[in-house]
Amino acid sequence: MQDGILVINAGSSSIKFSLFLSQEGIKPTLSCKGLVEGIDTAPHFVVKSPLGLVLNERRWSDQPDMRHEELFKHLIEWVEDHLGDVHLRAAGHRVVHGGALYSQPMPVTDQLLDELDELVPLAPLHQPHNLAPIRALRLVHPELIQVACFDTAFHRSNPWQAQSFALPRKITIEGVRRYGFHGLSYEYISRTLKSYAPATARSKVVVAHLGNGASMCAIAEGKSVASTLGFTALDGLPMGTRSGTIDAGVVLYLLQQKGMNAKEIEDLLYRQSGLLGVSGVSSDMRVLLDSLEPRAAEAVDLFVYRIARELGSLAAAMGGLDAFVFTGGIGENAVAIRSRVCALAEWLGVRMDTEANEQAAPLISALDSKVSVWVIPTDEEMMIAKHTREVLRALRSQGGSV
Repeated sequence: MQDGILVINAGSSSIKFSLFLSQEGIKPTLSCKGLVEGIDTAPHFVVKSPLGLVLNERRWSDQPDMRHEELFKHLIEWVEDHLGDVHLRAAGHRVVHGGALYSQPMPVTDQLLDELDELVPLAPLHQPHNLAPIRALRLVHPELIQVACFDTAFHRSNPWQAQSFALPRKITIEGVRRYGFHGLSYEYISRTLKSYAPATARSKVVVAHLGNGASMCAIAEGKSVASTLGFTALDGLPMGTRSGTIDAGVVLYLLQQKGMNAKEIEDLLYRQSGLLGVSGVSSDMRVLLDSLEPRAAEAVDLFVYRIARELGSLAAAMGGLDAFVFTGGIGENAVAIRSRVCALAEWLGVRMDTEANEQAAPLISALDSKVSVWVIPTDEEMMIAKHTREVLRALRSQGGSV
C-alpha cells in the first residue's frame, strides 16, 4: 500500500512543500515539490516535478489578503488530484523549536499546539510561521494526520554542560538554555554517512551546515554532542544576515549607550549583520567570492575563520575528530570555502584532495589525511518524510485507522 506524505517547511512569506510517495520497506520517493510565495502581497503557487517541469501554477495578484486556509485548500485539492488512487495520509512539518520536552517527532494534538505556542518567545521569527500551516490544514483537512518534526530534537542528546549557560538556575529552569537547531539536517547527514562509510558514521564527526543560515554540530556515535547554535538561531557562525556569536555586553551597549530599543537590536542582529553587515555588498556567498570589494573579502575571511575556530572547539567537545562533513548551499557548492577551511584545519590532520574538492566528490580528503572529509547534500524534506512515516507506522501498530 502506498501513502502520500506532504512535507511542509513554512517561512514568514513563503511555504515550501514536497510530496512523497511512501511504501513500507522502500525509501520515500519524491513525487513533486513546490512553493507558495508572496503571502500577504501577491500569492503565487507553483509546483514542479523532480526534474523541474512545471506541473501547476497559479497567481492571486488581486488577493493580497488571502488567508492560509484558502492557499492550503488549493494545495490539498491539487495534491489529491495529482495523487489519483494514492491516498494522502499525513503532513509532516518542520517546526524550529520543540523545547526541552521533545526529542522525537510527535503527532499534532491540541495539547501539543498549546505547548508549542509557549515556545514562540524562544523563536519569534520562526515558530509562528511553522505553526500557522498546521492550524490552516486542521481547518481545511481536519482528518489528515499531522506530524511536527523539530529542528531541536536531535540535540537533546547533548550533555548538560553543552546545554547550559552559567546563569542562575532559576533562569535555566525557565528554559534559558542551549537548544541547537538544524537538527533535521544533521540527523539526515548522520544517517546518510552510514551508507558511505559505516565505521566513520559511528566515530567522531563534525558536520558543517553552511548556507544563509549556518551552524556546525559535533556528532559522536551518531548522536549530537554539541552545536554552535544555542538559545536561538542567532548564535555561532556569522550567517547571511545574522551576526552569530557576539559578546552579550554589545547588546547592553546598544541599549544603554546607543539608545536602541529591543526591536531595533533584533533587526540589526537578524537582518543587517553577518556577511551582509561586514561586506556591505551582499549576503550571498557567490556574490562575495566574485566581488573585488575589499570588504567582501573580509566577510569571507571572517566566515572561514569562525568555521575553523568552531571546528577546533567541537573536536575538543568529543575528545578528537575522525571525519568532517560539508553540507548546505555553501558547503555543497563553494569549492573555495571548503579549500580554505581545510587548509586552516591541517593541524587536526586534515589533508585535502584538490581535484576531488573541485569535482565535489563525496570524499574530498587525501589518502594520507588522518581526518576524512566529505561533501554530502542534505535533504531535510526527506528526513521529515521518513519521520512522518515512522509516526504513521507507530499509530497503525497501536490499532489506529490511518
